[in-house]
Amino acid sequence: MNFIISNIKWIMLGSGLITCSMVLSAIHPSLGLSLTFGETLDGNLANIIVRNWGALIAIVGGMLVYGAYNQPNRNLVLAVASISKTIFVLLNLIYGQTYFSKTSPALAFDSILVIIFVSYLLSKSSK
Repeated sequence: MNFIISNIKWIMLGSGLITCSMVLSAIHPSLGLSLTFGETLDGNLANIIVRNWGALIAIVGGMLVYGAYNQPNRNLVLAVASISKTIFVLLNLIYGQTYFSKTSPALAFDSILVIIFVSYLLSKSSK
């Protein structure tokens, strides 16, 4: 636990930068979907939804970078990131078994981050 507490800034910075890479889906929706799920969606509605999804994920990544350097807002940022990542993992577990061959690295990454972030938050709240 001490490792997480003493390195949370670097954990947030690294995970935030990686999470920001989802801006690709906002810029190039079909490529982002193809890399993440192995499939794409077409049409204007897909463009709206996928671009928004990519932008929102990139914003969470930006928040993690911000929270790494802004300790007063760190707990809020970690809570938001944990909720967002948990929803992504749960939706994939419920509806996305078909895509596990492509999504498993992201699901593992996000699951590990949720465990780390929640562990940090729980350790801070017990002090």
